[in-house]
Amino acid sequence: MSHLRGKRILLGITGSIAAYKSATLTRLLIKAGAEVRLLMTPAATAFITPLTLSTLSRNEVYTEVSSGGNWNSHVELGLWADVLLVAPLTATTLAKMANGLCDNMIVATYLSARCPVFFAPAMDLDMWRHPATKKNVEQLQRYGNHLIPVEHGELASGLVGAGRMAEPEDIISLLDKFFTRRQSFAGRHFLITAGPTYEPIDPVRFIGNHSSGRMGLALAEGAARRGAKVTLIMGPSALESEQAGLEMIRVQTAREMYQAARTHFPGADVAILAAAVSDYRPREAKEQKIKKQEQEDLQIELVKNPDIAATLGGEKEKDQLLIGFALETENEESNAREKLSRKNFDFIVLNSLAEKGAGFGYDTNKIAILYPDNKIKDFELKSKTAVAEDILDELSNLLTDTQADKGHAS
Repeated sequence: MSHLRGKRILLGITGSIAAYKSATLTRLLIKAGAEVRLLMTPAATAFITPLTLSTLSRNEVYTEVSSGGNWNSHVELGLWADVLLVAPLTATTLAKMANGLCDNMIVATYLSARCPVFFAPAMDLDMWRHPATKKNVEQLQRYGNHLIPVEHGELASGLVGAGRMAEPEDIISLLDKFFTRRQSFAGRHFLITAGPTYEPIDPVRFIGNHSSGRMGLALAEGAARRGAKVTLIMGPSALESEQAGLEMIRVQTAREMYQAARTHFPGADVAILAAAVSDYRPREAKEQKIKKQEQEDLQIELVKNPDIAATLGGEKEKDQLLIGFALETENEESNAREKLSRKNFDFIVLNSLAEKGAGFGYDTNKIAILYPDNKIKDFELKSKTAVAEDILDELSNLLTDTQADKGHAS
């Protein structure tokens, strides 16, 4: 049974020769049981007529924000859809979406949409390779949108290379898998820690780090989108979330995070420890601001904070999964493997500050996942949203395997 049945797909078509594929794409979506509404840029109508697509979809096709004296509500369409799919997406509309240039119906709807967005670029070889295009694609991914990779083959120019829009059958398969995994965590409770901790020195100063909390938040929102109930324990961060199914608990210090994690861990199926927790804190936090003094040195005595990962690893039940993170600057794999074993993780996510674009302060990350059986899985540099999906896919596989093992045991 197709997981597209009953889903509301908003298909945007831009002015590419690949627009002819949209007829097949529309027909396949309808055949899979989806309801399809269509948006077109005026340029797209030169390649395929709105009448053709209206006939196939059994719905009106929108090409302008207003037509015939009526306002076509892009806001309403964005709220209606389960998915906005832009296929084909030209370099022009790609740039507009990446930069918020709202001069056509597709971009207006995109900027209003609250649903997941997929985009399938289509352009010539050199256009696809151009740094400006790469930048715009990366920007859309950083916003949390899903790239449908271009394919290699003969292009309209006669050149052969990357730039072809993905085939409709492949897009249907990708969307079906997306909706399949959307409920892969239904009935599961996730506990996730994120962000830094701040350890006060006095009322205005603290010991902390540069963690933004973006990686942990991406994991929390991704798990909630897949049907999980998520408790996110967030250290000091400006990040907010309106994701349904996600409860955010704000903390400041490592000890506050420790207490919150221990409180919520017994009821969790999965715990992901993505926070950058301070290992040490000042033994004494001064009640008043420390004034500058004549002596050159100021001594602050530090004491160890409680180890959240080690504590939860020791308390973990057989049916619970515990996932850790390791941010290393040297001997990355050996240090991560030692941590994996010592803290009883089911797998550990390794990222290195030596990797350009990875670690604190970036919207991107490059990870490797290490398992207790010495298996390691490397991933390319991606947006943190895309990295979160990779991690959640690994977790989904692990949960499936665990469930299968239980079935065999019974």
